[in-house]
Amino acid sequence: MNVKPALLAATLATALSTLSAVARAEPAVIYDMGGKFDKSFNQAAYDGAERWKKEAGKAYLEFEISNPAQREQAKRRMAERGATPIVGIGFSQGSSMEKVAKDFPKLQFAIIDSVVKLPNVQSIVFKEHEGSFLVGMMAAMASKTGKVGFVGGMDIPLIRKFQCGYEQGAKYANPKVEVSANMTGTTPTAWNDPARGAELAKAQFAKGVDVIFAAAGGTGVGVYQAAKDAGKLAIGVDSNQNHLHPGTMLTSMVKRVDVAVYNAFKGTTPGVTSLGLKEGGVDYALDDNNAKLVTADMKKKVDAAKADIIAGKITVIDYMAKNECK
Repeated sequence: MNVKPALLAATLATALSTLSAVARAEPAVIYDMGGKFDKSFNQAAYDGAERWKKEAGKAYLEFEISNPAQREQAKRRMAERGATPIVGIGFSQGSSMEKVAKDFPKLQFAIIDSVVKLPNVQSIVFKEHEGSFLVGMMAAMASKTGKVGFVGGMDIPLIRKFQCGYEQGAKYANPKVEVSANMTGTTPTAWNDPARGAELAKAQFAKGVDVIFAAAGGTGVGVYQAAKDAGKLAIGVDSNQNHLHPGTMLTSMVKRVDVAVYNAFKGTTPGVTSLGLKEGGVDYALDDNNAKLVTADMKKKVDAAKADIIAGKITVIDYMAKNECK
């Protein structure tokens, strides 16, 4: 029974062995389940770290979580070697960050998608519901059947927040639209299960859905492939994923985790930072890969709604604030 903890410790020791040779006070980033190359959430964080590295001409530390126990151990190892700031990616890192940040009050920390109320922690959250509203509008306007879909990753309030915003936007554009929704699972493996994502997408397509928004990390890759194979449309999330399947990707709900990590590496500001449409924290993606799919009328209406949300003329329900979507 003692083998697994020993192996875990050995793995961490190996993965973080370079820390002792690295100059103190370098920033660090800890990715969550799904890996830094998930083409979505974690990869956006990686892109931000790489941008900082290129501009600063300095190195940073990183670790990819493959086991929940590694969250605290990785932060503690980095903190012991003086890394600062230490940035945790994902809501699941909240409890471990609180423990480690308390033990190292002179170091700075930042966390994405969670709130840790400590004087040396910056909590960076996003108004995902606002960006999801816009892509929901686009889905409803692009749909030929009047049926759109949503595939979430792990069934948590944060992903319900995406779903709720998406449904509101779809119904704003077409009050008669039908929205089908599925979550991939209830454990962290739901973030990296493309096969299951494809299954859920195919089931929705069979019901007449012709546009699906996936907020599921690496699982979304399966949704996008299924959409391409079926000749349907898909919407990416977090990173701009339009390039994955040009002609299939209607748009992407961009969540600027890259900017959050980049700014945190430059210097943290303790407290809560909330990033929405007004702050440029979320948006929809338009580029050469999806330009032919987004009509001028569609863009005009979505941009008008975006301006109205920023101005406070349209209020998008935040599921996490009300714990319901109404």
